[in-house]
Amino acid sequence: MKMLATAYLRTSSATNVDGDSPHRQSDAIMAFAARQGIEVVSSFWDAAVSGADPIEAREGFLALLAHCEADGITTVMVEDPSRFARSMLAQELGVLLLTKRGLRLLTATGEDLTDHSHPAKNAHRQMAGLMAEYEKANTVLRLRAARERAKADRGKCEGRKSHVELRPELAQEARRLARRSPKTGKKRSLRGIAVELAALGYVTGRGHPLSHSTVMKLVA
Repeated sequence: MKMLATAYLRTSSATNVDGDSPHRQSDAIMAFAARQGIEVVSSFWDAAVSGADPIEAREGFLALLAHCEADGITTVMVEDPSRFARSMLAQELGVLLLTKRGLRLLTATGEDLTDHSHPAKNAHRQMAGLMAEYEKANTVLRLRAARERAKADRGKCEGRKSHVELRPELAQEARRLARRSPKTGKKRSLRGIAVELAALGYVTGRGHPLSHSTVMKLVA
């Protein structure tokens, strides 16, 4: 009988919600699960959620916990430890919470983050957590320095442009699709609009329909 598992995905900022990250995470998890004979029966995603946030404060992870309890699933899978947490405190408290619930946390490289069978395993996990926290802080500092240099050189530092700014025709089409049908008086759902836009060729870089959050911004 196959082991049943649920996948957990996390993207840390709104700018990469529509990017490659969630697809990459899912692909890595599914590939490892297939090799190990694990059946991933569900997936939960926290979009634009910091890795320093406690897992019990994350909407997606709370739904995952409820799902595991209701369906008797005991294995949670992530791409790597940083997708679970990017601060040592969040990681260790999260691992403790999962352990108390009888849940196992596996990475797509086969590491069991809830394995407490030897002190060396705990030490390795904690050291990895510290490095993830350091790398995150270092990245924030580098990006801040880059913005300050850009501002000093140009007098301003532009952020990432939205879909509306980059492709005004996309926003126009999305707003058209968001109107009520003159025949039925009903409006399409965000998912329905995304499907219609995909049929017109408006998709993500990976060829997937646009996310609900992107469609919401387009029709606002």
